[in-house]
Amino acid sequence: MSAHLVQLLLPLYDREGRAFPGERYAEVAGELTGRFGGLTAYSRAPATGLWKPDEGRTVRDDVVVFEVMTDELDRAWWADYRETLRRRFAQDELVVRAHEVERL
Repeated sequence: MSAHLVQLLLPLYDREGRAFPGERYAEVAGELTGRFGGLTAYSRAPATGLWKPDEGRTVRDDVVVFEVMTDELDRAWWADYRETLRRRFAQDELVVRAHEVERL
C-alpha cells in the first residue's frame, strides 16, 4: 500500500540570526498532529542547507525537519499551509516536499 511522506524544512533562525521560540515549533507540531494523527520531528541535530543565490555568495540555513505520513496528498491544502508557514517564519521561501512511499 502506498502513501505519501511529507517533509517540512523549518528554519531555526530569523534573518537577524535570532532563534525562533520553541512555541513556534510546538504550534506547527500541534497543527500537524491534529490533522494527520502524528508526526516525526528531527530537531536534535539540525540539518544544514547551503545554496548559491548568485555568483560568489553561499547562503547557509539551519533547519529542523518535520514529517508526516498521509494516504491522500491534498496539494491545495499543503500549498496554503506552506504559505502560512512561510509568513509565520518570515521566509522568502519555505520547502515542503512529498515523496511517495510504500508501506512494508
